Formats: sequence, C-alpha cells, structure tokens
Amino acid sequence: MTATPVGRVLAVCVVHADLEVPAKSSKVGRTAIDKRPVPHRVPVRALGLDGDHVCDTKHHGGAHQAVYAYAEEDAQRWSAELGRELAAGWFGENLRITGLPVSDAVIGERWTIGGTLLEVSAPRVPCATFQWRTGEPQWVKRFTAQANTGAYLRVLTEGGIGAGDEVRVVHVPEHGVTVRDLFAGADPARLELLESAEPTLSDDVRMQIDRHRRRHAAAAR
Repeated sequence: MTATPVGRVLAVCVVHADLEVPAKSSKVGRTAIDKRPVPHRVPVRALGLDGDHVCDTKHHGGAHQAVYAYAEEDAQRWSAELGRELAAGWFGENLRITGLPVSDAVIGERWTIGGTLLEVSAPRVPCATFQWRTGEPQWVKRFTAQANTGAYLRVLTEGGIGAGDEVRVVHVPEHGVTVRDLFAGADPARLELLESAEPTLSDDVRMQIDRHRRRHAAAAR
C-alpha cells in the first residue's frame, strides 16, 4: 500500500494592509499582496480565508483561486538566490507548506488540512504587481523560468486551518498533469489530456491551455 503523502502548514497568512501601486504595475491602483502570518486558526470559506481579500477581482480571486499555497522548499531556493530571507507571505501566499512538492502537485489533486478539503486548481501566473512588490529586476521572467509557481486551490469543504496542521494528499488524478506542466505548457499532448480528463478546470485555465496551443501551432508553421 502506498503511503499517503503528508506535508505541514508552517504559516497561515492573510492581508496585512492594502498597498498603493503605481499605475504601470496595477490597473486598480492597489494590491492585497502584502500577506503576513497570523497566530490563530483561520476559517476557510468557498472564496478564501477569513480576513483575506483581493483588490483586482478581474484577474485574481474567485472559487478557483480561493487559496494560494507556496512550498517552503521553493522559498528557500529563492532565498539562497536572492541572498535574503523570504518570510511566509512574501510570495503573497496564504499557506506556506513544507514537505510537499506544491508546484508539482497534480491538477485536481485533493488535500485535507484541518477540517478543510482543498483541490489543486491552477498555477500562479506572475504579474506586474508581483514584480513591483518584490523589487527584483526582471522578476516575472525569472519566476517564469524557474516555474516554481505554487498552487491555487479550490475549497471543496469549508473548515479551518492553522499553523502546524498536517496536509494530507487524499486523491491524485490519473492524468498526472501537474501545476508545473500546465504553467510551462511544453507538451501539447499533456495539455490535451488535462483538458479532456479534468472536468473542473476553470475558464482561466482553459484559456491558458488555448494560449499554449496557439503558441505551439505558430512555432510549427
């Protein structure tokens, strides 16, 4: 019998304060990317964590981007490259998790954390606001090249999450297409498989697959 993969929540993060953003980096002029750990358990609803929100509701949030998780192991790699500590919340994540390869989770994979049931729904796509927040040169390009995107999660069963909770993988779809596969879009056949095998894909993900499809078609001409 295969053991159930188990990780752990190191921190639960919600918005500390909205930040004013230069017009070139945000069409709405502010961002809720400044997320910081809280010491208490946090209720998790269908659209996210209590005490959290998004400002740019056109491009962020919603049921398919209710919770954002990032792996401590990936954060440590970035910390070594950038030469500074990247505390929980630095990536705008709600959950800093250790012990699971978050960016290599399978789309549709399900996790139980505390009393919640979450489903891996999409990779994080870096944007100009993220670039502005980090202050790192060519950050979007570098983040894209690494493809350690972390994962957005849908909330299937509402509950509560706190630091120290176990993260148990309770279901992995047979198609095997990962968050990283979807983000990179290097294998059109795998993207076709994902689209046909995973009925819960969001419209945003289907558009992402279509962009990859058109990119490959253009390159083949």
